Amino acid sequence: MAGLLGFVISGALMALGVFLLGVYYFAPARVDAAATLAALAPPRTVTRPTEPAGTPSDPATRLGVWAQRALPDATWVRVPYRDLALLRLPVTWFYGRKLVTGGLGLLIAPLVAWVLGMLGLRLPGALVVLGSLGLAAGLFFAPHLDVLRDAKTARAEFRRELASYVDAVALERANGSGVRQAMEQAAAVGEHWVWRRIGEELARSRWSGVPPWDALADLSHELFLPDLAEVADVLRLSGEEGTAAWGALRARTTAMRHAMLTEEQGTANADVERMSIPGALLGLVFVALLLAPPLMRIFTRT
Repeated sequence: MAGLLGFVISGALMALGVFLLGVYYFAPARVDAAATLAALAPPRTVTRPTEPAGTPSDPATRLGVWAQRALPDATWVRVPYRDLALLRLPVTWFYGRKLVTGGLGLLIAPLVAWVLGMLGLRLPGALVVLGSLGLAAGLFFAPHLDVLRDAKTARAEFRRELASYVDAVALERANGSGVRQAMEQAAAVGEHWVWRRIGEELARSRWSGVPPWDALADLSHELFLPDLAEVADVLRLSGEEGTAAWGALRARTTAMRHAMLTEEQGTANADVERMSIPGALLGLVFVALLLAPPLMRIFTRT
């Protein structure tokens, strides 16, 4: 009886979800006033594509396109737009991935209950419902955590490559090249995705008439890269006021490398401390094995 009640509740929840999806699908389209006014305003910075052109071929992305149009914004709790832009992942892919993983979590518990029922083990219906909802909620937020982790790794990689790029720009400036020429020639040297990303921004700034340091500053604000903003400020002083950039760029590179070395040392120290925990636990187990026989003799005699 309890199992039947659990399946009835699960079916009712699924029917309610389908009904709500239908309501949101046929509801009038929402208009974002801020986005509309921003689209009507004249561009002041470099415009860069945020979504891939054409029809998406990934099923998760197609599902995300529908979800972005039909579901309310509050469904996604918080979207990491900067992290997605850094990883060059469309927002629709993020929406579709959350729906796919959440749907899989919703089906895992009933599937496990069905398999155990075939083996003769009956699970309570309430446990199946709670497990299904818990797994759906956990897996719904799993893509968010994956994006945050990958973005953190990408930002650390960007910092390392940016230090090398600044060295290349400083060498070009020391050879007598102009600021824009030095930045573009330095970006053309590397084949890493960081160098290509900087080169793309510089190319867009050339065709749109925006100063290259403003393009890098906009990119730093969009992707949350403070080091790139500081480099853009140094290059702005060099380009607008004619100050010597060699010493300033070398000083910025040295400071960036010192900061990265300090962070890596802190990470290494934390790893060493975590590695000492298994050794301490092993020592406690060894002491417990030594003390167990005499303690057992004392308690058995009393």
